[in-house]
Amino acid sequence: MSATPDEFEFFLEKHWSDGLPVVTPTEARVARMLAATTREADEVVGLIPPAMEPATVRTVAIHALMAGCKPEYLPVVLGAIKLMLREEFNLNGAQGTMHGVAPLMIVNGPYAKQIGIHGSNGCFGPGFRANASIGRAIRLMLLNLGGGIPGVGSATVFSTPLRYTACLAENIERSPWETLAVSRAYSADDNVITCAMVESPRLCYDDVSQEPERLLTGIADSMAAMSSWNMHVRSDMVVAMGPEQATICARAGLKRADVHQRLIELAQRKVGDLKRGGNWRRERALKINVDPDDDEQFVPVIKDARDLHLIVAGGWGPLTAVCHGWGGGSRAVHGTYEPE
Repeated sequence: MSATPDEFEFFLEKHWSDGLPVVTPTEARVARMLAATTREADEVVGLIPPAMEPATVRTVAIHALMAGCKPEYLPVVLGAIKLMLREEFNLNGAQGTMHGVAPLMIVNGPYAKQIGIHGSNGCFGPGFRANASIGRAIRLMLLNLGGGIPGVGSATVFSTPLRYTACLAENIERSPWETLAVSRAYSADDNVITCAMVESPRLCYDDVSQEPERLLTGIADSMAAMSSWNMHVRSDMVVAMGPEQATICARAGLKRADVHQRLIELAQRKVGDLKRGGNWRRERALKINVDPDDDEQFVPVIKDARDLHLIVAGGWGPLTAVCHGWGGGSRAVHGTYEPE
């Protein structure tokens, strides 16, 4: 038996990975990764909850390397972790929750295209190095620096595949509208990351509807799931429309803002329906200004229009993906980052 340790087994036995092999962070590899930034290696980006270990530029680079990132991905990883550490995002709460949510990164702007962050066919799944490794780098930091290990710093019951990686772009080539970032007054030339704490996507298949009202009614029904936290508290939600379904709306004269507003109007349930099951509690209704004794009152899924993040992503086909939110008080964050 060889006395030379197997580097991949070494890391797996130390629980320094997500259960998959990692790239060994040799000094030479780390140096190549750090060459992608002009920032000092010992600069502290922030403390990762709940363990509150510091994420320095060097440790971020190490985790990006371990995850399989190319050096040019590092600015996105640095930009994303800085955003996620904002107080309103409540990364500490999400790390420890019983729920199965993860920080989903939506990356807009020319740099995302330059480095190959994918937003077309299969964008939520495997096969795309930038998506997979950038999202994985964040998760490795949440595990190693934050201590968000199942059964240790995390009480998640089922978790979610999004906790391996959760990063995508929009399908700007086939979208009939402006991007999410541009809808929020950023320039099309700005490099922008939006992070929202959400569940895995629920797919809405509709190969029948050819006019917007019927199409959006079906999507809204998926948004208004009885057991969704969005029904009972203010929470974020990502709706990723496939370009085919977005085009159906655009051909009927609807702009992105029109679809955003109509989904808010359609996605609701009556109090009487919500009492039949799911997360209904009287005290929760009172907190969102709902009369728990009025069974005919409609409860909106989206309590604040800013919480609905409508994007166009995926390939051509009759599908939309709905990612429900988390009930732990997280607010989505967004901001620019600078490639270096």
